[in-house]
Amino acid sequence: MKRLMCFALSLLLLTGCASAPAGQRAAAAELEADVSSTRHVEAMDTIMALSAYGSNREKALDAAEAEILRLDALLSTGKPDSEVSELNRTGTVTLSEDSKKLVNCAFSLHEETDGAFDVTVYPLMQLWGFPEKEYHLPTQEELADALARVGMDRLRLEGDTLSLDEGQEIDLGGIGKGYTSQRVMEVYRQAGVTSGLVSLGGNVQCLGTKPDGSLWRVGIQDPWKTEGEIAAVVEVEDQAVITSGGYERYFVDESTGETYCHILDPKTGWPVKSGLASVSIVSPDGMLADGLSTSLYILGLEGATQFWRDHSEQFQAIFIDNQGQIFVTEGLKDAVQADAGFTVIPQSEKSAG
Repeated sequence: MKRLMCFALSLLLLTGCASAPAGQRAAAAELEADVSSTRHVEAMDTIMALSAYGSNREKALDAAEAEILRLDALLSTGKPDSEVSELNRTGTVTLSEDSKKLVNCAFSLHEETDGAFDVTVYPLMQLWGFPEKEYHLPTQEELADALARVGMDRLRLEGDTLSLDEGQEIDLGGIGKGYTSQRVMEVYRQAGVTSGLVSLGGNVQCLGTKPDGSLWRVGIQDPWKTEGEIAAVVEVEDQAVITSGGYERYFVDESTGETYCHILDPKTGWPVKSGLASVSIVSPDGMLADGLSTSLYILGLEGATQFWRDHSEQFQAIFIDNQGQIFVTEGLKDAVQADAGFTVIPQSEKSAG
């Protein structure tokens, strides 16, 4: 890649000469489309990697970085001036266009997943100590108190005004990164980029294909191995691939050796033990994929499978269970490679039997 980039830059220098032949200028422009620029942005409690190809790549990355920082300032629970922090502090806020899109998506996901997705679990997250990494094993009394403040059915959205019930707080992080990756794709398109990628922790979203027309290859991390080792690879075009798993954030109780992951069941208040190690959602809608990766992890393989069968036109999925078995929904059967093999989940329950 370095050799190719240097060659491309040499040709680009020739395009500035009036005497450069037209064919040479065309070759330079064509080769430039294969050159990428990459940038790293620290936001939303992670390091984001952005790549864009083509002559407008630097302009696209500037705009994408600005958009990421804007959304971080708007949605962060850790920034006192954010819209979400104002809501949590005062109990009511007039939503911006972006926040309203997120809230409406949250309501829809909450309803469709029978409450598995719930942005009001923030008091529970704080109780367990996950936001500040000051971990705490709560008592039943503490859990009962926090659970009394959980429930999206108690939120009130009237026009652009969102109000919380007494003691409630929300966190839009469960769909915020997915919305952000989706917005980056829109920014790329507006800048004229036709091939690009953004990686936000476990969230990856791509624009188009690679410049040579081949599909993007996205690795699915092995939940039991060191970061960077993969269990499977999925090939995609114009899609988000968003993964949630208990291995991402957790703590171990030193007295018992018990592991507690950061994905909490809003109905019980406890870290989820669904039998799944990770869930990866593939969809053109990054915000939807983000919300579903957590929700389907909570539902477990059986519930997630049924949910996919009811909504297969919107997404596909890769599940890894606690035994290391990989399950792939039917729409991805030709797009996934895994050394250990995988089981295809068919669209029809009858064909599964």
